[in-house]
Amino acid sequence: MTMTKIKIFYFLTVTISLLFFSNKVYSSTVSLIAGTAKINITPINDMPIHDSLYARVLILEMENEKLAFVSVDQGIFTNDRLGKICKEKYGISRLFLSSSHTHSSGTNVSDFVTNQIIKAVGQANKETFSARISAGTRSFPQLGFNRLIVREDGHSRESWFSDDHYTSENPERIPFGPVDPEVGVIKIEDLNGKSRAIIMNYACHADVVCQNYEISADFPGVACHKVEEAFGKEMTCLFMQGAAGDIESLIISSRRNGATDAFKTDYRTIDRVGGLLASETIKLAMSLKPTEQKETDIKSMDDSLKFTGRFSKSESFNIHISTILINNNIVIATCPGEPFVRLQLDWKKKIKEAGSIPFLFGYTWYEGTWPNYIADIQSAARGGYGADQNSPVLIQVGAGESIMDKHLENYFRLNGLMRNESGPVGFKSGSQWVITELKGK
Repeated sequence: MTMTKIKIFYFLTVTISLLFFSNKVYSSTVSLIAGTAKINITPINDMPIHDSLYARVLILEMENEKLAFVSVDQGIFTNDRLGKICKEKYGISRLFLSSSHTHSSGTNVSDFVTNQIIKAVGQANKETFSARISAGTRSFPQLGFNRLIVREDGHSRESWFSDDHYTSENPERIPFGPVDPEVGVIKIEDLNGKSRAIIMNYACHADVVCQNYEISADFPGVACHKVEEAFGKEMTCLFMQGAAGDIESLIISSRRNGATDAFKTDYRTIDRVGGLLASETIKLAMSLKPTEQKETDIKSMDDSLKFTGRFSKSESFNIHISTILINNNIVIATCPGEPFVRLQLDWKKKIKEAGSIPFLFGYTWYEGTWPNYIADIQSAARGGYGADQNSPVLIQVGAGESIMDKHLENYFRLNGLMRNESGPVGFKSGSQWVITELKGK
C-alpha cells in the first residue's frame, strides 16, 4: 500500500477583525490505528472527594501523524510542555486538551495532572489496535437553557440575578434563549466490531453542583461512567464540551455559602443530568455502523488567528484552531476558550447543509492563547457575564464569527470544493433545447 503525506505552508494577511493566520495542511488515507486509556487525576489534598476526576485519551494514528485527544475533568487546563513531551516520547503530532469545565476540580495541581496525562498517553500509544470509525448526532429534549436572559432595557443579565419577572437561578426551569439540543457521538470500533472509544460532544456548563466545596467531575463524569459501563471494561468515553459559554443546566443544585455551610449539595442533580445524557449517547452509539471501506481518510488544517481585546486594544490573542475532516463526512472543529452557543448552531447548520456531520470541540486547546469567553456579535451587544463583562480581558467583537468562518472555509478546502483558481473549471454545458418528436396517428 502506498501512503502519502502532504504538508503545505502559506501565509496571508487580511485587514478586518482577523489580523493574521498561518495554515498547515495534513492528509492521509490509511488503515486507522487507535489507542485509548483512562487515568485518575483526583488531587490529594484536604478537600473532600465526592467522585473522582479522570483524564481520558484517544489516539488516532495515520501514516506518520498521530493525533491525541485528551478529555480532562478540569475547569480549564492548558500546558505548553505537555504537547512537547508527548511529541518527543510518543511521536504525538498534535495533542488536544479538552476541558470538561467542571467547576469542582479543586485547587490547581497542574504538575500532577500533567504527569498523569503523560502516563495515559503512553498507555494509549502502547496498546493500539486497528480501528474503524462512525459518527452521528441525536436531538432530544434540552438539558440546558441560555443563562443570559434579556431584560426590559434590551440588555441581558445572568440567570443568577432576579428581577420583577424572573427568579434567581431559574428554579422554574424556563428554557430561555437558544440551545443546541443535539448530542454528537464519534465511535471507534476494533475490527471485530467491539466498541472501544466513544467521543460524546454536548454543550452545557458543567457547574450543576458549583460551590459544593468537594471534588466532582459534575454531570460529564456521571455520563462518561454510564456509557463506559454500558459497553464494557475496554470502553473509554471522552466528554468533549461544546459551545457552552452561555448555557446552564435546567437541573441544578442550590449553592453553598462556603465550605462550612451546613447546607448539603444535592448530587442527585448530576446523576439526573448525566444519566439523561448518557442514555441518549448510548442509544445513538448503538445505532452507528462504520462504512465497509478498509481505509480511513483523514485530512486536517491548522490555523493561528490573531485578535485584539474588546475594550483593551493593547491586548493580543493568538488563537490556534484545527479543522479535521474524516472520511469526507465527519467534521471536527476545535476552539479554545468558551464559545457561545449561537456560534455552534450557525456553523453546524452550514456544515449539515453541505452534507457532513459537524462536531465543535469547545474548551479545546493545543497551543497559543486561552481566550476565555468568545461571544457571538448579538450576545456581545446584549451583554452580561462573558458577553461584555468578565475578568480577565474579553476578546474583540466578531472574533467568534471569524473563528467559525475559518473553520467553514477550511472544511470546503479539505473536501475539495473550494477552488484554487477562477471557475468554472471542468464544467460541461448541455443542450439548450429538449426536442421531443411527436408522432401522429
